[in-house]
Amino acid sequence: MATLDEVYRKFGEVSEAVQLLEIQLGNMLIEFECVNSGLLEHPDSETATEVFAQVNEQTLGKLIRSLKSVWNSTEGLEQLLRDALDSRNRLTHSFYLEHNFRRNSADGCDVMLGDLETIHECVLEAYKAIMRLYDIDLEEHIDIPLPTKHLRLR
Repeated sequence: MATLDEVYRKFGEVSEAVQLLEIQLGNMLIEFECVNSGLLEHPDSETATEVFAQVNEQTLGKLIRSLKSVWNSTEGLEQLLRDALDSRNRLTHSFYLEHNFRRNSADGCDVMLGDLETIHECVLEAYKAIMRLYDIDLEEHIDIPLPTKHLRLR
C-alpha cells in the first residue's frame, strides 16, 4: 500500500526527469545555434547571451518544435518526444485533477503511484534516446554513485 508521501516523492522524481529532458534538448539547440551563428569561430558574448536567453525561455514543446525545424536526426525520436511531451503536460496540468480524491486512500495512492511510474518510464525513454545520440548510454552508468554536492546551473 502506497502512502501520499510516496506519491509526492515520485512526482518529484518524474518532474526531475522532465527537467533533465528539457535541459538536454535545450543544450542541443544551444549547440546548433552557436555553430549556426559562427560563435565557435568568432566568439561574441552578446550574441551568445541572446542565444541562451532565447533557448532558455522555451518550454518542452517549443524545444521539440525548434529542434525538429533545424535538425533532421529527430526522425525515429519524434514519437518518443511527442509521448514525453504529452506525459509532461498531463503531469503538470492535470495529474492531481484526474486523480482527485484518490490521494485520500492507500488504494488510491497505489493507482497514482502506478500512473507516475508510467509517466516516468515514458519521459526516461525519450531522455535516454536523446543521450544515446551523444554516445551516452545511461543504462551503463546506473551503478555510478552521484555526487553529493553540485553547483547551481543558474
